[in-house]
Amino acid sequence: MSTSVAPQPFNQRKRLLVVQVLSSAAIVALLFSRPRWDETSPVHEVVEMVGVVLVLICIFGRLWSILYVGGRKNSELATSGPYSITRNPLYLFSTIGAFGIGLMFGSIAVAVLLGLFSYLIFSITSRKEEVFLRGKFGQAYETYAATTPRFWPNPWLYRDLSEHTFCPKALWSTFVDALCFLAVFPIIEGIENLHMTGYLPTYFWLF
Repeated sequence: MSTSVAPQPFNQRKRLLVVQVLSSAAIVALLFSRPRWDETSPVHEVVEMVGVVLVLICIFGRLWSILYVGGRKNSELATSGPYSITRNPLYLFSTIGAFGIGLMFGSIAVAVLLGLFSYLIFSITSRKEEVFLRGKFGQAYETYAATTPRFWPNPWLYRDLSEHTFCPKALWSTFVDALCFLAVFPIIEGIENLHMTGYLPTYFWLF
């Protein structure tokens, strides 16, 4: 006699470990490198400000997304708001934030690498999560997946409900996580200052 096993949520620990390792490697690399454009040049300032804007988009996007799924990610199927235009808005906005952090350093190359690594990690994670979601929600998820992009959003699909409930604890947790993105800016500024004053050596330059 066979018994069915209830689908289990995807374990996020491996993804978090990979992200932490990549983030640590990026920080170490930035300690000994500088952007090709001079830190006082207009080009550097523009690239840096674009990065700040993308990081802010990431923060507000993640807060917007968590209003629709916070505390209910594995118990209810979110299909409205940001989840109506992409199945993984949290991962999308996090990838935008990673790209923005690279630009805040003043390097397009670093931005592309961070954005690409984030996209690959979140793409793998989302595919694994789909196994759980299909087992949990069945045909409802199949219908949702057939009409909504996995990652890159389609704004023409946007739809919303007249009322929502949200989890204050999940919203606060996401807000605290967002502060980590903002904390990167003074860290990068501090590293740039140490390079300019000669306290940190520069071994290579990045465009």
